[in-house]
Amino acid sequence: MARYVTTDLHGCLLSFRHLVEEKLKLTPQDELYVLGDYVNKGPDSRGVLDYLMQLPERGYRVVCLRGNHDHDLLKAAQGEITLTWGSVADRELTLHSFGVEQPEDIPERYLRWINDLPYQFEIPGFILVHAGFDFRLPPDKMRQDWPTMLTTKSFVYDASRTGGLRLVHGHVPTPTTEVEAHVKAERGAIGLDTGCVYRHNPELRHLAALDLDANKLYLQPNIEPAYTIGVR
Repeated sequence: MARYVTTDLHGCLLSFRHLVEEKLKLTPQDELYVLGDYVNKGPDSRGVLDYLMQLPERGYRVVCLRGNHDHDLLKAAQGEITLTWGSVADRELTLHSFGVEQPEDIPERYLRWINDLPYQFEIPGFILVHAGFDFRLPPDKMRQDWPTMLTTKSFVYDASRTGGLRLVHGHVPTPTTEVEAHVKAERGAIGLDTGCVYRHNPELRHLAALDLDANKLYLQPNIEPAYTIGVR
């Protein structure tokens, strides 16, 4: 049995499937943890959600967390104007994948699935979250501060606030070479967002997955059909 973590799929269905099926060769005995941001920016947000929803139905052990883009899509579908899509093209790409013109028209089953996603998750040896924590807060408050868990871009990891658990997160696109170095050093906090969706950037454009027990990093290049996205 292996325990894998990956994050920030952003509609990159083909890349994610290849990672799961060909690189990790996921089995029903393995555990897969996905740290959010399934939608927006990339070409097939709906396809990513469909695949994630099907994996447990096929007997795989998968736990998905909530990311800020998933949260914002849910709020947009509920009529709140807090959406953080970066461009009109991004909005149209996401809605097109669902076959709708407005967020309110996204099928209910996707919204229910997103609504049920946890903000953080603890497993032996590790605590998982989309973006991070405010380590200045007491541990109980820290784990209730969902805006920080979804959106923080910087924090100072404090193992005393996690009971010694190492932290794995996503959210901030980081060059693959930096992530490889952090994994090799077995840092207390590791960010796994290698910016797969930014297909033009040679330092990013990969999905990263970490085998938590073997401390082995897998990198899957973006293999999506061409789509419009800003250069990062």
